[in-house]
Parts: sequence; C-alpha cells; structure tokens
Amino acid sequence: MDIVERFLNYVSFDTQSSEETGTTPSTPKQMVFAEFLKKELINEGFSDVELDELGYLYATLPANTDKDVPVIGFIAHMDTSPDASGENVKPSIIKNYDGSDITLASGLVTSPSKFPELLKHKGEDLIVTDGTTLLGADDKAGIAEIIQAMVYLKQHPEIKHGKIRVGFNPDEEIGMGAHHFDVKKFGAEFGYTMDGSEVGEIEFENFNAASAKISITGCSVHPGYAKDKMINAGRVATELVQMLPENETPETTEGYQGFFHLTSIEGGCEKAQLSFIIRDHDREYFESRKMEMHDVVDAINEKYGNIAKLEIKDQYYNMREKVEPMMYIIDIAKQAIEEAGMTPKVQAIRGGTDGAQLSFMGLPCPNIFAGGINLHGPHEFCPVQSLEKAMMTVVNICKTTEAKLGK
Repeated sequence: MDIVERFLNYVSFDTQSSEETGTTPSTPKQMVFAEFLKKELINEGFSDVELDELGYLYATLPANTDKDVPVIGFIAHMDTSPDASGENVKPSIIKNYDGSDITLASGLVTSPSKFPELLKHKGEDLIVTDGTTLLGADDKAGIAEIIQAMVYLKQHPEIKHGKIRVGFNPDEEIGMGAHHFDVKKFGAEFGYTMDGSEVGEIEFENFNAASAKISITGCSVHPGYAKDKMINAGRVATELVQMLPENETPETTEGYQGFFHLTSIEGGCEKAQLSFIIRDHDREYFESRKMEMHDVVDAINEKYGNIAKLEIKDQYYNMREKVEPMMYIIDIAKQAIEEAGMTPKVQAIRGGTDGAQLSFMGLPCPNIFAGGINLHGPHEFCPVQSLEKAMMTVVNICKTTEAKLGK
C-alpha cells in the first residue's frame, strides 16, 4: 500500500470530534477508526500495540541498531474539526495542477485568487474535496505519514534507527487531545507531532491559551415601564465586547500578535453568555490579557451592580520554554527536512497543538508539517508530493537521531 492509498482510506472514516458530549473520546466514531488502526498496526508488524478505553493508541517499531539511541516518538490525532462535516468525504486527485481555478464536484470553486497558496503547488498532484466536506488531512495525513514511514523503515533494514514509538489520540481539535496521553507509558525522550501544514514547517512556539466564559444576569421588566429598572443582559454583553481593544482580534493580528476572540454570544434581556479565547505567545502579555478581561468585567459590575461573572481557565502554554533546553531536536528536524529536499521553515504557531501540552507533561514535542492546506473546510487540499516529503522527513529523523545521538 502506498501513502496515497493509505491516506484516502483513512479519510473515509468520519471522526469529527464534539465539544458538547463531555466524554473521551468525544464521539464514538473516533473509536471505530482507532480500532481499525489498531488492526492495521498489528498487521504491519508493529509490537506493543495497545488501544486504551479512552481511544489512545500506542505502538512500537523496535530498534535495529546496536547503539544506545534515545527513544523517539511520533504523534498524530485521529479526529477532524467540528468546524465542517467529515462525513462521507469524497476526495479526488487533480494531476499536474496547472494553476487555474479548481471547480469541485459540488460546483464550489477553489481559486488561487482567493487561495494564492495553490500556486506554490503548480505541477503537483492535489487531493481535493468534493466541496461539501473537509478533507481530513488535519490530521489523517500525519497518521498516514507516520505509519508509512515505519513501514518504509521495516522494508529498508539498512537504515539504522533506535526504538520508535507512535501514538494516535482523539479530540485534538477540541483541545483535549493530550489530556489522557500516557507520557510515562509512551516512554520517549522526545517526540514530534506531525500536525503542521505547508512543506518544510517546523514549529516549537505556540500561543499561551485560555478560555473565558462570562455570564450576565439582567433584570427583565415590561419594556413600557422599564425606565431605571431594566438591565438588558444582551445589550450589556455587546457593551462588554466593545470595551475590549478592537485592534486585538484574530481579524486584525498576525505573527506574534495576540488577541481576544469572541467565539460565541447568546442570550436576551434576562440572561446572556459570552465565550472568548485569549491568546498570546508572550507569557507576560498573556497574563496581562487575562487581567484585562477581569478589569472589563469589574467595570461592568461597577456600572450595573454585581451582574457579571467571569471564569477563566488556562488551556495550554507556549512549548518554547520546554524545547529550548533541547534545541538539538530542532536541528535534527531541520537536517531531516533538508535531506528530503526542502528548506526548513521555523515559525511560530498561531494556535495550539497537542505537542504544547505534551511538552509540559514531560515529552518535548515540536510540530512538523503534514501537508494539508486550507484546513477545516471544503477548500482543503493536500498535495501528494507533500505527503511523500513528510513521510521521508519522519524516516530521516529516525536515521539522523541514530547517527547523531546513538552511543
């Protein structure tokens, strides 16, 4: 089986996660895919294949060298985003893409005028959707690349490597992917998530992240007799939003700039609820953003009485502080990417990754490209050549780790 066939097989599984269920995995269909992968890993000759009751799948490719080499791990997530349907995915392959508009089977047009990143892949073979679902390269491309790389190493015993662990988890897209990952059982000294996008990317910086939920209790009376009595919770909610900096939202920021993002607002006169996410790469700025949210709520309460309640929960932190003491793992990734014929692109993630949480759980874990582009929607595509290059990057990391760190 080649990597394209493997990937197309994986995206046929609907594995969309859900923030609503409160279970792990958050949807039963993720476990269906996990059971399939478990059987596949056993059939491919992996050892120590184990799927736990929460949907975390682990396996081992034993070492084939006499050297003492640090155990390394490769990790990818099984779920797809709740942002778009992952049911009945119907991919197709556009051979030798010529740089023109792509009319998908549904009639939806993916145009380089709107998605200029398409032009970076002229002459390549693009796997696209039919325009009604996402594709699922985030992160089934990562799973396919990891497994294909392990199969490649088994088929090429002349490539020496240490013990390699692989791990596939549910619920990354809802921020829960690493919560039940058994780092001790995994037993790796360091790892890599295969969960990035464009070829050549290496990421070891991500946002510090928190969620903020605000509940507002108004005072509902007949609008004809409301003067000096009514407190309209919905209107107060919109007032609160306006108190936050208008130039510090996702729509107005890039690079290392942080933001406040209103993810939902609902309610009426009597009650209203707001949900935000707070993001910043800089830990000090991150803490000040949380304080700013407290200040805004305090101002509302001072104006209207004690009507607003705020709950802030930290979600994850910037993995940089855990990776920097081990920068040789970034050097290994850079060399592996160069040997696969690409230029390494070290950049910060404007988001999060399981690797951030894993790094703070004791497994330093930078993120490497998986090849999917325009993720989480029907314009998603994945070049075949990117799948192949990511797979060879995994192979090269294993080879380079043995050569550089083996004793």
